[in-house]
Amino acid sequence: MARNYESLHDPNAEYTMRELSAETMNATRSRGGGRDLEITDVQTTMVDGNFPWTLVRVYTDAGVVGTGEAYWGAGVPELIERMKPFVVGENPLDIDRLYEHLIQKMSGEGSVEGVTVTAISGIEVALHDLAGKVLEVPAYQLLGGKYRDRMRVYCDCHTEEEADPEACADEAERVVDELGYDALKFDLDVPSGLEKDRANRHLRPGEIRHKAEIVEKVTERVKDEADVSFDCHWTFSGGSAKRLADAIEEYDVWWLEDPVPPENLEVQEEVTKNTTTPIAVGENRYRVTELRRLIENQAVDIVAPDLPKVGGMRETRKIADVANQYYVPVAMHNVASPVATMAAAHVGASIPNSLAVEYHSYELGWWEDLVEEDVIEDGYIEVPEEPGLGVTLDMDAVESHMVEGEELFDPA
Repeated sequence: MARNYESLHDPNAEYTMRELSAETMNATRSRGGGRDLEITDVQTTMVDGNFPWTLVRVYTDAGVVGTGEAYWGAGVPELIERMKPFVVGENPLDIDRLYEHLIQKMSGEGSVEGVTVTAISGIEVALHDLAGKVLEVPAYQLLGGKYRDRMRVYCDCHTEEEADPEACADEAERVVDELGYDALKFDLDVPSGLEKDRANRHLRPGEIRHKAEIVEKVTERVKDEADVSFDCHWTFSGGSAKRLADAIEEYDVWWLEDPVPPENLEVQEEVTKNTTTPIAVGENRYRVTELRRLIENQAVDIVAPDLPKVGGMRETRKIADVANQYYVPVAMHNVASPVATMAAAHVGASIPNSLAVEYHSYELGWWEDLVEEDVIEDGYIEVPEEPGLGVTLDMDAVESHMVEGEELFDPA
C-alpha cells in the first residue's frame, strides 16, 4: 500500500513556537492587482536524465502554475509531499516567508542540511517561476535586477578514456572547436593504475604525476581558448590535496574543485591557504549558514553552491552576497535539467560576482528537448525576458523520459 507522506504526524511541526504561516503572522491583508491567490497543490515528477531530476510544480487557484526543480536523489518527492500541507492555502508571492516557514516546520526532519533542504529548494524555485508569471517579470527581477544579459556556461567534459591525458586533451579541443564552449571541467579523481589502497585517501607520487599530466595536456592544448577547471570529488587527504595543488600550480588552472571531503573546515582551509592554485568548494554545503563559514574563514577561492540543492534561488543569492563581501567569485555547480539550469542563470545574472554555471549533460542528446525553448547556445545562456524562469516544459518529452513508475503532472 502506498504511504501517505502528506499526513505524517510531527509534534515539532504542529506546535513550533516559530509558526510562520500567513494566518499566524497576520499577513492576510488583501493585496489587489491580481496578487490575491492561493497555492492549491504541489506535485513532483522524476525524469530519468543523466541524473534522476525531480521536477516540481506549484498550482494556484488563479490557474497560474510555477515549475521548479530539486537536486536529484531518493526521498525528495516524498519530502515535498510531506511539506505540501504547510504551503497549500498560502500566497505564493511570499517566497521568503514560505521558505523560512518550511525550514522551521521541517526542522525536526533535518532542514539544517541534506535532502530536506534539497526538497525545499525545489518548491522555492517553482515559487520564483510562479511569482514571476503573476507579476509579469523575469525571475532575475525578483532578485534585484541584472548585471549581465547572458551567463557563461562551463561544460563538464568526459571521455571513455578519462584516465588518458591525451584523450582528455582531444576531448577538450573538440568541445571548444565543435561545441563552442570557452569554459571546461575535467575529473581528476580517475584511476591512474598506480593505486594501492583507494580507501586511505593518500596519493602516491606516481598518482600525482599522472593527474598533473592530465592538467598539463588539457591546459596546453586549449591554451587561451578556454578556461579549464578540474574536479576531485572530495577524494583526497589534506596532505595529498596540498601536494596535488602544488604540482599543478605552474599550469593555467581555472580552479581545483573539492580536493578534500567537505566535513572538516580546518583541513579545507589549510589546503586553500597553502597553494596558489585556486580552490573551489561548495556543492556539498547547505544554506548560507554553512557556506558562510567557508567564506569567512577564507577556506575557499571560488564558492560553488548547487542551487536546487543548497536552498534555492534566494539562498544562492544570499551566499553570493556574503561571498562578495570577501571578494570571492561564484561558480554554480549544476547537474540539473534545463529548469534548474535556467534558475541558476537568473541568479548568475543578478549577482556581481558570478563566473559561470555548469552544464553536465552535453552527452545527453535530449537534454534541451525537455523544454520548448533553446537554453544554451555557443557556450552561453541568454537570460530570458519572459515572466518567471522563461522555460516551458515539453510535457511529451517529460512523459517519455519519466523514471519507471512515475506519474505525469496534472495539466497546468
